[in-house]
Amino acid sequence: MVIIAMSYFTACNNDSKPGSTTTTSKEDSLKNVIEKGKYLTINVAGCMDCHSTRDFTKFSGPVVPGTEGGGGFAFDEKVGIPGVVYGKNITPDTETGIGSWTDDDIIRALTQGINKKGDTLFPIMPYPHFNHSTKEDLMSIIAYLRTLKPIKNKIPDRKLMMPIAMAYPGPALQPSIESNVRPVETDVVKYGEYLVNMADCGTCHSPLTQMGPDMSRMFQGGYTFDIGSNKVTSANITPDSATGIGTWTEAMFLAKFKNNASDANINRNPGKENSVMPWSFFGKMKDDDLKAIYAYLRTVKPATNKIEKFPK
Repeated sequence: MVIIAMSYFTACNNDSKPGSTTTTSKEDSLKNVIEKGKYLTINVAGCMDCHSTRDFTKFSGPVVPGTEGGGGFAFDEKVGIPGVVYGKNITPDTETGIGSWTDDDIIRALTQGINKKGDTLFPIMPYPHFNHSTKEDLMSIIAYLRTLKPIKNKIPDRKLMMPIAMAYPGPALQPSIESNVRPVETDVVKYGEYLVNMADCGTCHSPLTQMGPDMSRMFQGGYTFDIGSNKVTSANITPDSATGIGTWTEAMFLAKFKNNASDANINRNPGKENSVMPWSFFGKMKDDDLKAIYAYLRTVKPATNKIEKFPK
């Protein structure tokens, strides 16, 4: 079942060529929306990063085939969570997933952090960031999620050592996303900022404190993840020349993503030098989108913060 507001197809239907049918035009439009949603879901928003099973015997923990969207990934004190929360099942299973959710239910969870039952989601789910995405982009993601294979997987309840109200960023959230605008791709810096927000780069690339990521030092790196085989700390991606990416050219930036996402690299066993960064997703982003991200990161304030990548 695919449910999506048909208003998004109106423009395509109005441009139908003589001899074409409305049905065919709608089918083509829906196909394009789903393809766009697949790209945003996997390669930009990185939803499968947290909502699938990942294999950390391989470099950067690629998704185990067949588990896409099934949820169950645990986030606990090893990654700075005050307790444990689990990635939810976002497949169209009607009992354990989102198969019975309406589009509005999903939009509310994505942008306000409130699920179908009215429960608050822990903000490791990046709804504060999706709150600034366009409705069109989010509806494309929803359209793609509805095409996933339903997986029956009941997710355990979270166990927090603090009231969820203490973590909820309510006042910082826009009550509506209707006025959000996607920058034109020719405005490279603004478009790159939009992609960085959707990919939630700032959370993982900010120093981790007892109160969570220090977003006042966004992009300076310093979030240490314990992934079992080793600990790994996120990089400083500000344009600081000594400790960040200030000396990187655009070509070097793209090569980092492409090389790390190669099949040979992903399928190797990295031993004690594994990464939590989902290179297999982000590394397959479109070149122009990676260039836009690079352009935006060049505009943030340089910050000196030397990172020990693999702390003991």
